[in-house]
Amino acid sequence: MKKFKIPTTPSTTNKCIRFPNNVIEDVEKAIQGKDCTFTAFVVEAVRTALENLKEDS
Repeated sequence: MKKFKIPTTPSTTNKCIRFPNNVIEDVEKAIQGKDCTFTAFVVEAVRTALENLKEDS
């Protein structure tokens, strides 16, 4: 299983998504003081999840 790493900001395309407030708070705490945006964190989390799903198949 791939270890999650907090990413730096990649080039992105705007996409609107809703998150529960507690998830937003937890992500913001995790990236505080890091060179990472909320979006970059979520993108890396989704990439890791997709990779994990491929490994499970």
